Amino acid sequence: MYKNIIYLFILSALVSCTKDFEKINTNPTSPTEVEPSLLLRQVIYDYGDEMSYEGFVAGNLLGQYFTAVDFNLFDRHSLTEPQFGGNPWLVIYTNLRDNEILLQKSLSSDAARVYEGPARILKAYMTAALTDIYGDVPYGEALLGQSGVVTPAYDLQEDIYTGEDGILAQLDLGINAIENYTGVIGLEGDLFYQGDLSKWIKLANSLKLKYLIRISDVFNVAPQISDLYTEGNFIIDSSDDAVFQFSSGQPNNFRMANLRDGDFNLFVMSETAQELLQDLEDPREQLFYRPRSTDGITFLGLLNGPDASQTSISIADYSLTGKIFREDTGQLKCNFMTSWETKFLLAEAATKGFIFANPKALYEQGIKESFEYWNVELPMDYLSSEAVIFEIGDDQELEKIITQKWIANTINGYESWIEYRRTGFPRLKTIAASLNNDLIPVRLPYPTDEAALNTANFNIATAENQNSINSKVWWDIN
Repeated sequence: MYKNIIYLFILSALVSCTKDFEKINTNPTSPTEVEPSLLLRQVIYDYGDEMSYEGFVAGNLLGQYFTAVDFNLFDRHSLTEPQFGGNPWLVIYTNLRDNEILLQKSLSSDAARVYEGPARILKAYMTAALTDIYGDVPYGEALLGQSGVVTPAYDLQEDIYTGEDGILAQLDLGINAIENYTGVIGLEGDLFYQGDLSKWIKLANSLKLKYLIRISDVFNVAPQISDLYTEGNFIIDSSDDAVFQFSSGQPNNFRMANLRDGDFNLFVMSETAQELLQDLEDPREQLFYRPRSTDGITFLGLLNGPDASQTSISIADYSLTGKIFREDTGQLKCNFMTSWETKFLLAEAATKGFIFANPKALYEQGIKESFEYWNVELPMDYLSSEAVIFEIGDDQELEKIITQKWIANTINGYESWIEYRRTGFPRLKTIAASLNNDLIPVRLPYPTDEAALNTANFNIATAENQNSINSKVWWDIN
């Protein structure tokens, strides 16, 4: 009798536990979906914050703005061993995933339709960064984990750029979505333009110009660039810039401000940056770097890639990075796309005959706007100085344009490294103790997880290049 009572009790308990199990174990106050406005804000801020950090600690080593004095295998071009940074793969794919959730919400709900255009534009922007850094990457089958695709195939970079669902197509779809939006619900969570959709169209067109220029050595872009310039609906001045401001204190300050002194002080001025800025007598040197502490006056850089185990380096002998990256981060902007970059792109397009415009005027306007962007006064004689002056027909036209873009892009180090690979400018140096046979890398290697978790597709993607950091991407014929 006693055993029967126990059995009935257990059976009753089991029935009670399984009945309405999901309802009982679901927190009624916990949201199951994220509002589109929060997703948009999250994607813009997280991607910008993470990639600004990546640009500082890794991209700026590849672009030779800074030199790492220790823990510097990455600076010595052993790129399979990222230390403080150097693995943007996860950052980009995480934000592409969140952005895809936003895009799908916009396509399935009239209430969220306003987000389609910005989501497509951000998809194009982040995908371009991914493929320009790594080359061929999972794209068409990426982000389909919920559909059961956990080992996505790699797409060719050419298809990622020019395919029917590629980067350029996404920008056009984004523009069309905004132009055809007739709803009354406004765009919220917009850190760039506070909901002004017309400025998102300008951003998309400036990005189209950027990506068309990027592939211009391997793809006929002249008609499209000419049409863009004729229409004139791109980022015109700083009020159209796609940027957001870091704060002076936590939680939204530039994350380098939160590092220990010892970690922050691993980065000093590079010898490349010193020579370039001092040859131009460029006052932005005093913003990006500090005088060396030995005299408090002079700026001195160190050749990239020293072997710290064989060389004694005192940071007091070199210029540390500027206060704007640590003490004064409230003066620092996270930069997605700007008027000065657009002007430099148009100047290049004019020099190559893609548009009928004055490249000198565009170049000089780009310089003026880049000085304004960094809140540095432009010296009266800067534009007429021998190292800066733009002479139409001079064989240094492109070098001067890219050099000025390189200076203005400080903190966007991956971007400048990408532009170096495309153009060969500015002229970067052979590093001190290379672990890559004195070659400057032209792509990042795929993360080691890819070889383990996506083996078959990884092997196909690397069959020819062996995942080599010296294997050029599709558009790189420099």
